Amino acid sequence: MRKLRALWAGELPLAEAFWTYAVAIGLTVNVVTSLLFLALIAADRPLAALFVGYVCSVPYNVLAVVGVWRSAARHQGERAHAELARLVTLVGMTLLSLT
Repeated sequence: MRKLRALWAGELPLAEAFWTYAVAIGLTVNVVTSLLFLALIAADRPLAALFVGYVCSVPYNVLAVVGVWRSAARHQGERAHAELARLVTLVGMTLLSLT
């Protein structure tokens, strides 16, 4: 939980916030919830599918976007890298949340 609080606060290095939490864990969370969503739809459990597909993944996606955004604000390196991380995370997590 300490790492997730640090992510939310933007206290993690940008590379860790982006590559670990937005890309690696973000993709894993969204792939797993999408597969469960499809399995629950196939089992004729639409309410459970909506819960798993959105209530479980969207809060994580918001956490990742906010964390990368705040980490990018503190990034001491190349500004273009920080802005690119923000853009890619925002667009990627938005698309993953909608699909």
